Amino acid sequence: MTPVTRVKSSSAALAAALLLGLAAPAASAHAPARDAHRVPFTAATVTDNADGTSTVAWTAPGVRTVVIRSEGRTVARGGATGSVTVRVRPGADRNWFDLVPDHGTPLHLADRLIRLQGTANFRDAGGYRTRDGRWVRMGEVYRSDALDRLTDADLAKLTRLGLRSVVDLRMESERASAPDRVPAGATHLVADVLAGTGTFTSMPKTPVEAEAMMVEGNRFMVSGDTAKAAYTGLLDEIRENDGVLFHCTAGKDRTGWAEAALLTALGVPEETVMADYLASNTYRAAANEAVLSHLPPVQAAVYKPLLDVRPAYLNASFDEVEEEYGSFRAYLRKAVGLDARELKALERDLLVG
Repeated sequence: MTPVTRVKSSSAALAAALLLGLAAPAASAHAPARDAHRVPFTAATVTDNADGTSTVAWTAPGVRTVVIRSEGRTVARGGATGSVTVRVRPGADRNWFDLVPDHGTPLHLADRLIRLQGTANFRDAGGYRTRDGRWVRMGEVYRSDALDRLTDADLAKLTRLGLRSVVDLRMESERASAPDRVPAGATHLVADVLAGTGTFTSMPKTPVEAEAMMVEGNRFMVSGDTAKAAYTGLLDEIRENDGVLFHCTAGKDRTGWAEAALLTALGVPEETVMADYLASNTYRAAANEAVLSHLPPVQAAVYKPLLDVRPAYLNASFDEVEEEYGSFRAYLRKAVGLDARELKALERDLLVG
């Protein structure tokens, strides 16, 4: 039987939660009946470690006890705040944990990164807390870099994870040179964000030009006609189906705005959206370094802004939203056809609590 670990409150976990901007005011220790379905967790993460363990950390103000379960077994118990590292089953596709408080709605979480042999930036879009205290479900929507190098084992894993739909945000030339490998039975859809445009197709000559090009491209993703059509199709697919993956080549720019728009629409705070966007720098660090290390220093300096994600890039997209539409709600309605009724339906599908 899996041993049960009892943990003490962890100030480090709370500090990490505050740094991520996920903390919220403490709730009463005795939640009223109307809060029976409220998620009491203000921060919660699962991190898979290289040694075959997973670390689960949480903060749930006002809760007396939290039980951590995995594969139907209780593996840890703790208080309102805690962190525990447990050994997981070898070879599992994902290590899922249920965080069950003594009152309120539990959370079902796993590490956000999906480890595959053929990708570096395949992630779950869920596991984030919204401003009103709900959480984005995990295991429903995914984001990734290119899929052309997926192995047969990767494809089998994605089938077991329930991937049903792949939305390809790349240009025709990218699709032709590196065609997607898609799990058996999954639908493949094309939603070409940059179709027929000159954006991202010419090479800058200086780092300043490179960053300016990225800023311009991120603005186009908001107001360009092909971009609006592509993201409309993507959001329709997410609203209508479960197990949807969207991706581009690096999984950071076209995919980055798709994810930022989705999370913002669901009410995830802007600092969390930015942190998720910038995480591509971490997940793609080795791949980017492999490219830059083979270039002369001057050329590498020009390429680096193209390989990075930077706050200025995502901020450019949000600036374009304000300048062209006046508000994010107006962008959803006018640019990608998501009205208030459809947004509520999306929230019902993707939010917990």
